[in-house]
Amino acid sequence: MDNSILKKLDVVPKGSSKSSFPLSELAVGDVAYIEAIHADGALKRRLMDMGLTKNTKVQLQKVAPLGDPLEIKLRGYDLTLRKSEASLVSVVKSEKGAKG
Repeated sequence: MDNSILKKLDVVPKGSSKSSFPLSELAVGDVAYIEAIHADGALKRRLMDMGLTKNTKVQLQKVAPLGDPLEIKLRGYDLTLRKSEASLVSVVKSEKGAKG
C-alpha cells in the first residue's frame, strides 16, 4: 500500500476502549468517527441519507455564534446540522486529530 494512503488511515480496533460522546460536543477542528445514531424512523433515515453512517469520519468545521447550528465536514462535503440532531449522533474521537 502507498505510504500516502497509509498516513490517512486511522484504524479503531473493534471493541475499542474509547468512549463515545455526542457529535454536538466536538470542539472545532476535532476529528471523530460515527459510532451510532440514536434516533428512530424518519429522522434516523434522514441523517443516514445525509451521509451520517457508522464509521464515517467527520470533522467539526464551525459553530454558529449562539452554538446552533453546527457545520461538519464528511465524505468530501460540508453539512450543517441542528445541535439537537448532532446530539443524537454518537462519535469516537480520532487519535490523529485534524490531520488524520
